[in-house]
Amino acid sequence: MQTKKLTETVSVAGQIDPADLPKLHAQGFRSVVCNRPDGEGDDQPLFGEIERAAANCSVEARYLPVSGQTGPTGEHAEALKDMWDELPKPVLLFCRSGNRSENLYRMASLDDA
Repeated sequence: MQTKKLTETVSVAGQIDPADLPKLHAQGFRSVVCNRPDGEGDDQPLFGEIERAAANCSVEARYLPVSGQTGPTGEHAEALKDMWDELPKPVLLFCRSGNRSENLYRMASLDDA
C-alpha cells in the first residue's frame, strides 16, 4: 500500500485492507476516510471491516462514498468540508486507486491548516 502526500495533513491511497490499519497508525495517520462505495469491487473489504480495524488502532474512520462512474460532486465536497474540522490529523483519504480521493480533496479546496 502506497500513500501520496498532498499536504502536511492529508494523503491519498488506493484501497486499504483492515490489516493495514496498524501500519497506517504507526505512520502517523489519525483518520481514514473511505471514498469507495461498498460492493464496488469483489476484492474490496466492506467499510465496516475497515472501521472496526481502525477503532482497534485508535484511528477515526469515516465513510464518504464517491461513485467511480460519476466522480466527486459538489455535495461530496461539502460533506468532506463538514467533517474536516472534526477529523484528527493527518488524514488518509482512499478509494480504488486514490484518484477519486485526490479529486475530492482538491474540489473541497481544503487548506493545509
